[in-house]
Amino acid sequence: MDWKKEIKSWAIILGVFGIIYAMGWYAPIMGKLQSIVLSTGLIKPNLEKANEVGREFDYSGKFLDLDGQLVDLQSYRNQTIFINLWATWCPPCIAEMPHIESLYQKMKDNESISFLMINLDEDPEKPVRFIAKKEYTFPVVHASYGITPSLRHQSIPTTLVVSPEGKIIFRQEGMSNFDTEEFREFLLNGPDESN
Repeated sequence: MDWKKEIKSWAIILGVFGIIYAMGWYAPIMGKLQSIVLSTGLIKPNLEKANEVGREFDYSGKFLDLDGQLVDLQSYRNQTIFINLWATWCPPCIAEMPHIESLYQKMKDNESISFLMINLDEDPEKPVRFIAKKEYTFPVVHASYGITPSLRHQSIPTTLVVSPEGKIIFRQEGMSNFDTEEFREFLLNGPDESN
């Protein structure tokens, strides 16, 4: 084995990854690759996993929308709410966004269902630029005032669905393709109580 060639090859590979990371291309590239995986339908929401299901949702949170206007969680009472916690530096968050946008387009005319994409970047301008570039239309807010205990998470993306009665009926950490017939049915009708 020629060690000099081996070291040179690894130096080139690491150099390429270093450039990708330094240029800020890591999250978009990894996000695109993961989005392709989500498109296969292999990673779907697990509607039977009872993580925090049944807990009361805390509506005390306040956020800023991308125009700097105050958004109060209280205004979402008596609706089904799809909530997603995300950041621009998170490849799995980026990966699931096209699928969430597709879901939103199919559900946005239903007045009993609301979407709230909560950005966790430190800089509130980052989601403004990101959303404008991607041309997503789902409602986005920035966690400028922090997050409530109901929204605390171990990792992102984290997705919750809150019932009109104020109960958490779905919670998942990690990416999924939420634009499935089963999940749309879940948003419209809630959990299947026969299980």
